[in-house]
Amino acid sequence: MSTPLLEIRQLRKYFPVRKGLLQRVQGHVRAVDDVSFSIQPGETLGLVGESGCGKTTVGRTLLRLYEPTSGSILFDGKDITNLRGSDLRTLRRHMQIVFQDPFSSLNPRMTVRGIIEEGLYIHGIGSKAERLAKVEQILTKVGLDPTYLYRYPHEFSGGQRQRLSIARALALQPRFVVLDEPISALDVSIQSQIINLLTQLKDEFNLTYLFISHDLSVVEYISDRVAVMYLGEIVEVGTSEQIYRNPLHPYTQALLQSIPSIDPAKRSRRATLTGDVPSPINPPKGCRFHPRCPLATDRCRQEPPQLVPIDGHFVACHEATP
Repeated sequence: MSTPLLEIRQLRKYFPVRKGLLQRVQGHVRAVDDVSFSIQPGETLGLVGESGCGKTTVGRTLLRLYEPTSGSILFDGKDITNLRGSDLRTLRRHMQIVFQDPFSSLNPRMTVRGIIEEGLYIHGIGSKAERLAKVEQILTKVGLDPTYLYRYPHEFSGGQRQRLSIARALALQPRFVVLDEPISALDVSIQSQIINLLTQLKDEFNLTYLFISHDLSVVEYISDRVAVMYLGEIVEVGTSEQIYRNPLHPYTQALLQSIPSIDPAKRSRRATLTGDVPSPINPPKGCRFHPRCPLATDRCRQEPPQLVPIDGHFVACHEATP
């Protein structure tokens, strides 16, 4: 197997909880807790889970937008966990992000040209005329008219703003892009257009994606492999076909059964998760899913499961069987 383009090992990101007049640390939100996975060049890894499970924090931490609490991040075989200054700036040419909300992620005081050209200018790429040509070219690639150069974000629809966000991310010709729920804020009629655009650009620019979403149907369509996350931990990893055809973790099974269906038989068999998601400040002992799991045993309540290979993919569950 080839060297992964991106690999994270035992990544943790804790946020301090401060209380009182002196704002002393009373605890930590364990948003990402011992997460490990890799992404091969040209691959799309889907990262799924309920809201608040830590998906977005993983994406931002591996890009060093958040500083990791512990663990290591390797990009193209090089440890980037502690990069600083000019080295970190150089790295960011190769790693970009498309944020969830196209309304708040674009500077309302900058024109389309300024938004896309900013990265090129910061990294000293090309002359003024060359940067302008690059901006016009990338606008065409994402399906926007180059005559929009001097318009402002408020003049565009949600779908057009997300295309603009994608153009900004691709201007530096990155190798890796984090897609942080890039369609969840868009109308359903626009979502398929953006997904098809991302698929087309991936092939054209030989990109590698981390696709973060809670929309399981979209993840199945766009992803080569899928990682399922619950309360800061990865509970199952496999190819898209393995996860969707043969889910082994009870949480993965419940997520897939929650997908809306027009088939009455499937609706009648739908399983619902009981109870609330535990607090990431004080997660349960043992398996974090055991308070909501119908298969939980005393072992699940005491011993944290490890990701182990079963039927060709990896599952963190004491009760999972082929």
